[in-house]
Amino acid sequence: MTTAMWFQAIGILLIFLVFVGLMMARKLPTILALPCMAILFAIIAGVPWLSNNPDVTSIAKTILAGGSMKLSGAIAGLIFGAWFGQVLNKVGITKSIIRKAAELAGDKPVLIAILFFITASIIFSAAGGLGMVILVGTIVIPIMLTAGISQFVASIVVLLAVGVGSLFNVSNWAVYVDVLGLSVDKIANYTLVVALPLIVISLIMIVFYVKKDGKGRKAWAMPAATPGDNKKVPAIALISPLVPVLLVFIFKIDIVPAVIIGAIVTILLTWPKRPIHILSSAMIEGIQDVAGAMALMIGIGILLSSVMSPQVSAVISPLIESVLPGNPLMYILFFTILSPLAIYRGPLNVWGLGSGIAALFVTAGMTPVAAMLALRAVSNVQSVSDPTNSHNVWVADFTKSDINEILKKTLPWTMASVLISLIFGAFMVF
Repeated sequence: MTTAMWFQAIGILLIFLVFVGLMMARKLPTILALPCMAILFAIIAGVPWLSNNPDVTSIAKTILAGGSMKLSGAIAGLIFGAWFGQVLNKVGITKSIIRKAAELAGDKPVLIAILFFITASIIFSAAGGLGMVILVGTIVIPIMLTAGISQFVASIVVLLAVGVGSLFNVSNWAVYVDVLGLSVDKIANYTLVVALPLIVISLIMIVFYVKKDGKGRKAWAMPAATPGDNKKVPAIALISPLVPVLLVFIFKIDIVPAVIIGAIVTILLTWPKRPIHILSSAMIEGIQDVAGAMALMIGIGILLSSVMSPQVSAVISPLIESVLPGNPLMYILFFTILSPLAIYRGPLNVWGLGSGIAALFVTAGMTPVAAMLALRAVSNVQSVSDPTNSHNVWVADFTKSDINEILKKTLPWTMASVLISLIFGAFMVF
């Protein structure tokens, strides 16, 4: 690297640290921070604003215009996933699954917590987003608290289910398809490597904390009943949330068609009144649920286009290459020790800087599969423990728990799941 490139690298690193600090301090939302960083990185690296030559990278055309469309496939998957979640809600499947789990558990706190963890994980594997977390949480949390389970345990049951469900939620996989160029079936092949350790750790964690401090208050105001709470759903229809997952895993169908088939199967199995209205209104409400995530993906695409531009990549790649793990042991240690960098919108957060960092890892020589596996394993820390997650904030507020206590108590467990995943994964990808 020349002296000028070193100065550029230092400038980009300083900008990076300043914006990470602003995001961690909640002074600047990630939606705005990502495109701002992308533009400043490009300016420092010498990318022109405009160019008459279509083959020359420019900020206006390549980074802003092209970058905003870069994750269009991931955005489509997100929209259809949210649509499917609303269909499940409108026909009554979501509440029926929760009601069945509550009936099976009876009044046994450990069994209640485990069944609700499994149930919520299945629901979140079909539909994510804050809206679905609120829908599920407002039902299962009061039941758990009424059964004597503590506020903290009730909180982590929902948050652990979010973490497990997000790993199987095929609409989330599209970001890895767009960023790393991997096929859906390749992502599916490695899903159990990152999911099974988190599932086992979650079950151990739930049992441990229920036994340790599971006695909480039993007086809790149940949420008011809403229209459709007693809606009769055929038992066979309760498999609907798993349809897209099974289509992707077994038949290797792409994400969007798998979700569409899942929605059609749901309608056919439940055959509600006004099915066309349900499908159309679910699409509108689903888009509303994921509007923030869509804006975030646009920012991620812009940042990706910036860091992958020839000028920025030439400045950053030597720095990435100097820290890139080159063997299984270093791969395991590197991503396990640094996994807390996935929280507070840090550099290993796939919904922030992580996508750009992963792309640079690949540019520097890491295989796309190794980058994907590391990012997905580390996402277990982010999805469960990150206090900047909207679902963490809502759950802590709803249960009147301390969000920082949730972080401190869950972080060692989620890091353990990362370590186990990387131990198994490292010998598969090296």
